[in-house]
Amino acid sequence: MGRYVRSSILPVFLVTFLMFGVPASAQRTGLSHEEARALDHQNPVWESIRAHLPDPGVATAAQLESAADVLRARRFLEDALDYYNYALRRGGEEAHLLNKMGVTQLELRNVAQARAYFQRVVKVQKKNPEGWNNLGAIEYLTGRYGNAISNYKRAIKLDKTSSTYHSNLGTAYFDKKDFENARKEYDIALKLDPEMLNHHGTVGVTTRMLSPEDHARFSFELARLYAQRGDEQMMLRYLTKASEAGFDVLREMGSDSVFSNYRKDPRVLLLVQNAKELRNRGTSLAQGAEPPPPLPPAEKQ
Repeated sequence: MGRYVRSSILPVFLVTFLMFGVPASAQRTGLSHEEARALDHQNPVWESIRAHLPDPGVATAAQLESAADVLRARRFLEDALDYYNYALRRGGEEAHLLNKMGVTQLELRNVAQARAYFQRVVKVQKKNPEGWNNLGAIEYLTGRYGNAISNYKRAIKLDKTSSTYHSNLGTAYFDKKDFENARKEYDIALKLDPEMLNHHGTVGVTTRMLSPEDHARFSFELARLYAQRGDEQMMLRYLTKASEAGFDVLREMGSDSVFSNYRKDPRVLLLVQNAKELRNRGTSLAQGAEPPPPLPPAEKQ
């Protein structure tokens, strides 16, 4: 555990902790806010952005928040924090802005400061689901999965319609090796947002830390979930990922009632064979290897 993994295929789960490109200032320890901001301003893009920033003394809270959002998107994170603060002073919505400031601190890898902001959110607004979700993410990142589960549950109690909150709860269950509850939460998340695996979440913080072994098991559990849902295409997709990552798919399927109809499926046997050949060659499809032949249709029972 402890290694961040990004994936274009599992954005909601693996994201997920907003791991974008980090500015140089965030990669250097011991710098003050002012020093880090000055370092950011060495970027030649800064002058073109600075010319369009609103005057904090006269701009509205909405204008200042919008400017902060732009600064954050352009990776001037120290300046984004300043402008969120300006918006707060001009009467912007406190809990909303504090959440954004906490997420920005997370992007700067300042976990302790992020926690402080999220704690302020739930103190100011006890029924703020995003704040509880984000606190859950902090607990998850620091390995306190029981606390993370508790906070995610509070977020869900306040907002039962967020697929992100359910997927985060599922992720925490997964790391506690509670695969049954993990699948239940992922299933709820997919029912709320069937396309959640194809786009990044925009609300709250989603987290994932995976070792190679975890990633393989994670893919297998998703394959099992899709098998339960009757989605064979997605089932095969994640069985392929699990097998390519070294997971013994056939052994695990052997005693699993959900996979009883797929144990001898030629498509499964072929994907396992292809994955084994890829591992033996020490290569991967992502490195430009020749793709395997298309999967044959399933034999009619």
